[in-house]
Amino acid sequence: MNIEIKKLTPDLVEDYIHFFDVTPHDDFVDEHKCYCVCWSSDDCDGMELSTVAKRRAKAYDYIKNGSIQGYLAYSDGKVVGWCNANDRAKCVKCVGFRYVLDFLSLDDEKVKSVFCFTIAPEMKRKGIATALLERVCQDAKDEGYNVVEAYPYHEKGNLSSDFGGYVNMYLKCGFKLYLDTNKGPVMRKYLK
Repeated sequence: MNIEIKKLTPDLVEDYIHFFDVTPHDDFVDEHKCYCVCWSSDDCDGMELSTVAKRRAKAYDYIKNGSIQGYLAYSDGKVVGWCNANDRAKCVKCVGFRYVLDFLSLDDEKVKSVFCFTIAPEMKRKGIATALLERVCQDAKDEGYNVVEAYPYHEKGNLSSDFGGYVNMYLKCGFKLYLDTNKGPVMRKYLK
């Protein structure tokens, strides 16, 4: 299988939106699709994002201004995977990251945070999330980051709501356990 990984840019917004439009997410309830708007460098707390249409519209804005960052995986010209990876220092106000911050103290490291993955159901368990993660790590190193950090779940499941990734995938990619909490582990890969 030939997988091409592309960094999300404003010209790929239609590919991104279409992928979230057609790919089951979270609990397979269409109205719960997130479009990753709560894992961005903007503070969406207090914004009216209660419907999928509002989150979808906000995703357009966030991609155009670079607030949502990450990578799309393509197979035969079709998006089959997504990894949200953003500069941790720019995301301390995002709703999703505040969930992590209540147990993670910030340090002076320049950190690229991997917040989530969404993989098309028919493409799961084919190495797409690993390919995305490897690209995040390579680009982070090239961009001068010291660390790539991730927030997987303790439990292993098979639902799309396991969007943080699995500890074993991170371990295979050279990550180590940095912090273990009741909400889940924090994994780190040091690049320097």
